[in-house]
Amino acid sequence: MASRRTLKAASAIREVVSMAILTQLRDPRVKDVTVTKVEVAGDMRSAKVHVSIMGDEKKQQLCLNGLRRSAGFLQSCIKDRIDTRYIPKLEFEIDKGVKQSLEVSRILKEVLPPSEDEDVSEEELADEDWEPEDDDSDESS
Repeated sequence: MASRRTLKAASAIREVVSMAILTQLRDPRVKDVTVTKVEVAGDMRSAKVHVSIMGDEKKQQLCLNGLRRSAGFLQSCIKDRIDTRYIPKLEFEIDKGVKQSLEVSRILKEVLPPSEDEDVSEEELADEDWEPEDDDSDESS
């Protein structure tokens, strides 16, 4: 289990790296990138940055190479914003979770038959089961 310190550091690194990619990085290969999460080692010497990249496999690999080449610049951005003893060495990985969830959703829509209950909203279902609690307390008074 990660300590509170490493979780806070991971959150700060995610914020700094995502803003630096968005506003300061000038590499034309790096675009349509979202930093999904950061895992920091317990000794704070390395951090694994998970990114989601829109596009086909070739574009993802090109963007990932651009991020890996920009790791030194991004580490200097972390150094400028976060005061720690060690600046973590950044490693980038593609987070396939978003694409996998979209694929699972698409497959489920194909496999499952359309239900007639889709027209009923969750609010209508909640209203059917609702019973007022105040009425019981008024009767006993």
